[in-house]
Parts: sequence; C-alpha cells; structure tokens
Amino acid sequence: MNLYPRTSALRSAWLAGATSLVLFCGTYNSAWAQPSAAPKETETAAIENSKLNAEWMLLILLGEMQVTQGNPGAGYSMIFEAARKSGDETVYKRSVEVALAARSGPSALESAKAWKKAHPKSHEANGYVLQIQIALNQLAESVTTLRSSISLLPPEQQAEGITGIPQIYSQVQDKELANAVVEQALTPYVNQASTAAVSWATIGRMRIWAKKLPEAVEAAKLALAKSPDSPEPAMLALELLSLGESQAEELVLQALKKNGQPNLQLSYARVLIDAQRLNDALVQLQKLSQDMPNFSDVWLLLGAVQVEQAQDEQAKASLLRFLELEKDKQEVRGLSQAYLMLSQLAIKAKNSQEAESWLNKIEDPEQLTQVQVQRANLIASKGDLTKARALIAQLPSNTPQAKRAKLQAEVKLLRDYKKYDDAYQVLSKASKDEPDDLDLRYEVAMMSEKLGRLDEMEKLLRSIIAAKPDFQHAYNALGFSLADRNIRLTEARELIVKALEFAPEDPYIVDSLGWVEFRLGNKLSALAILERAYANRPDVEIAAHLGEVHWSLGQQDKAKKIWREAMRIDQSNELLQQTLKRLKVKL
Repeated sequence: MNLYPRTSALRSAWLAGATSLVLFCGTYNSAWAQPSAAPKETETAAIENSKLNAEWMLLILLGEMQVTQGNPGAGYSMIFEAARKSGDETVYKRSVEVALAARSGPSALESAKAWKKAHPKSHEANGYVLQIQIALNQLAESVTTLRSSISLLPPEQQAEGITGIPQIYSQVQDKELANAVVEQALTPYVNQASTAAVSWATIGRMRIWAKKLPEAVEAAKLALAKSPDSPEPAMLALELLSLGESQAEELVLQALKKNGQPNLQLSYARVLIDAQRLNDALVQLQKLSQDMPNFSDVWLLLGAVQVEQAQDEQAKASLLRFLELEKDKQEVRGLSQAYLMLSQLAIKAKNSQEAESWLNKIEDPEQLTQVQVQRANLIASKGDLTKARALIAQLPSNTPQAKRAKLQAEVKLLRDYKKYDDAYQVLSKASKDEPDDLDLRYEVAMMSEKLGRLDEMEKLLRSIIAAKPDFQHAYNALGFSLADRNIRLTEARELIVKALEFAPEDPYIVDSLGWVEFRLGNKLSALAILERAYANRPDVEIAAHLGEVHWSLGQQDKAKKIWREAMRIDQSNELLQQTLKRLKVKL
C-alpha cells in the first residue's frame, strides 16, 4: 500500500493585492480608497496650502518641526488642531499619518473620525476610520463604517469593493465576530441585482474563515442562484470543494454549465488532483484540451496527470504540445516543468541522452534544485547510487525549505532503489534533530515498516495520533498495517474509518478500507470499495488488492486484466510481484 501522502497547492485566484496601513492590519481591494503609508519622520507630506491662512500654516509648520525633532505626539496635536480649524482634507490626512507613525491608534482614530465628520462623503476618510477600527479590534463599531464605505463607492465599483472585504478583515483574530459584522453590513446589498452574487460570495468566504462550512455552502448556493454566470460564486464553491465539502461539487458543475470560462474548469481539475481524483481530473482536462486546443496551461497540467497515471506516450505528446504553444513566450517556469517531466519520461524509457538534453534546456534559476535532483536520478538509473547521493549532498540547505527539499530528494532516491536501511538512517537523524516534526516522524515509521520493525512503527504512529488527532495518514498507516498482517481487524477497521472522516475521498485510504473488508471476509463489499478506489486512482498497489479480490471470487480473467494494467504502469512493484507469486499467477 502506498502510504506516502501526495499533496499539491491550489492558489486562490480571487485574492487581490493589497496596501497596508503602517502598524495596522487591514488591506484594500482596488475599488477601495488606498490610504498612504505614513511617511518617515524626516519627511513631510505635501499639503495644498492655497486655502490655509497664516495661523493654520504656522500650526502645521510647528507641528512638522516637532515631528522632525522626535516629538510626534506634540506634532500631531498641532497638525490636528490646524486640520480642525481649516477643515482641509490634506491636513486631516497628515494628522492621521503622524499619529500612525507615533504608534498612537486612538489618536489616529480620533483624527480620522473628525475628518469623516467634516467630510462625510469622503471615501478616503471613511476608509481610514474602518481600517483603524479593525486594527484596534473595534469590530462591532466597524459595521456602520463598512456599510458607509460601500455606499460611498460609485455604483459601478460597489461589487468590486464588496469582493475585497475579506482582505480588510483578514488579520482579525475573532473570525466569528468578523463574519457577523460583514453579514450585518451587507444586509442592504444581498438583494440588489448588481451586488447580490458578490455579497453572498463574500459572506461565504467569511463563513469559511469562521469555520462554518455548511453555512458557507448555503451562501454559495444563494450566490449562484442570484447570478449563475458570475465567477465569484463558482470560485467560492471551488474553495469549499477543496476543503472537503462534497455538496459544493454540484455547484461547481452547475457553474461550469453556465459559465464556460476555461480558467474555472482548469481550477476544478486542480482541485480534483488535490483530492487524488486523477481520473476525474483527466476527464476535465481532456475535454478542455479538445474545446480549447490552444490553451497551453491545459496541456501542461494534462501532461502532469498523464505522467502520474503512467500514460507515458500520451504524457509526452501533451508536453510537446505545450512546448509548441509556448515556443514564442517567455514563461520560464512552465517550460522548466515541462522539460523536467520530459526528462523523467526519458529516464523511465532508459534514454539517458534524451533525458540530459531536456535538462540542459532548463534556464529557470528557481528550478536548479529540481534539475540537480533529476540528474541524480539519471546517474542512479545507470547504477551509480553513491555518485547520485553525492550530487544531492551538494544541494543548498541554507533555508528550512531548502533543507527539507534536500532531505526528501535523498530519501526518495534511496526508497526508489530499495535502500530502506539507508533511508531509515537519514530520516531518523533528521527526526532527532527536529523531534516535533510529525511529518518526519511519520516517514520514520514508514521506513520502520519496510524494515520489519513493526513494534517501532506502531509506537511512532500512535505518538503521532496522540500529538495530532487529525493526522489521517497515521490512522490509515496503522490500520492498513494491522489489516495486511490479518491481525486485530476490528481495530484496523476503526482506525481506517477514522482516517476517512478527515479525508473521505482519499483513494489510498479507501483502498485500505477495501482491504480490511476483504480480510474480514466481506468480499463483495471489499470489491465495491476497491473498484471505487481504483476508478479514482489507478495505482499499482490498489490494482494488486483489487485483482486479488476478483481472484478470490473466481473472477480470474478480471483479475488478470487488472494486474496486466498494473504491470504496464510498474512491473517491478514489490506488492504486485509478491501478490502474483503468492497466488502462483503467470500473466
């Protein structure tokens, strides 16, 4: 059983860039006013002085002198006094900036509120009040200010402003209160045709932050009902699907029918990949590649999935198509990924010259580590594992991320070439250096199992579960190990069912459940479960289990068909070979 979890990242496309207030947390979408960062104490903001009389100008001058001399509190008082007397917006803004530079939130709020009172239609003044209230954790007071900020936007910008609200509250600790504030503030906008969909989508995102996922699904439904063609409800549904809310998938599919945007379908495929539903992702990508044959991103992702599915010829064709479409572009990262995968395919085909030629094309400096790792794999494929390890040893380890990448590369190399004792030694040392790293501890447990140190494996896995009760892979690994040894099967099933609570669609955990059902004698139930797992992930080891269940039911032709498919993917797989040998099967 493959007990090494695979993960990938899906970036949230809906989050926009932001400008921060100095010392404060809020951020603005482009439709919102963009408060300027407070200038350095040695700088003076330019103030339009044509409407300022001599008294006000003197106050401003004296205030700026105080700021320059390191007395921002006194300087603030003078500039704020000039602002109140003159009513000038530029002077009000400068007084807020000085207060922020002096780390005086209450003074900044006092000045911003006075500015807003003097200029009630100033969106910038209102924006400052809102952000400072949030920074000072005055969330309840921000309801009126937020609603006012939206109303002050031009009608054509209100939807964009509402979309940016989650950014403004992103640093708030009390997510539940922030959610309540935003829902209350958006009450007038959830039924307006131009803002209804984005309002419900924004409420949905706030509910996600507040860990109210079922309620967020309801918000997505309402958003989609208000505007089936709008991208915001679809992206919210995608986010919910990526978080494990299966109900959201129907909303995504509805949106795809109404909204033919290729990026939405591509994002859906990525979510399916993250959920290990590679066959479903393949269907989406193949359809998209047919509908939009010049959409290069599709071919790159399609090639990656085909590589994972061991569809080597199709993968090479997809990646070459991507290179053809990108030949006149400068997107270095995508090209590098394609070259790396083509090199991987060439290594698998035992064509070292072609593999090296693809690696030589990579120019992206950010990919140098992966290039080095691939060269190490190429050297190892020629039989020189010592030299390959030496090459990996040269990789940088000056950051935690680089150090982990280097460790993972060496361990994978050793595991691929069945040097389990060496891999165990490397992982054990790393785990001792970082005893609180549960992922490392899990890897040590997996190597312990490979070496037959089952008591050590169980002890490590139970310690992980005790430290992190939602670590589903530990439950699965322990449950599968018990099932595979045909011992304590009731406990094994309980552990695997617990793992499924955290990852109900993970095909490897579903495979474990099918295997324990088989061990319990529930062959028909096991067959249905394993067929589901294999449909989502045609993995060699899942195929080994599924074939054995067919074999035990007397369905030998079906068993051999599945095993032959597995052989085409990886004929050297240990579990597959052991299964065929134990059952005395010749293909």
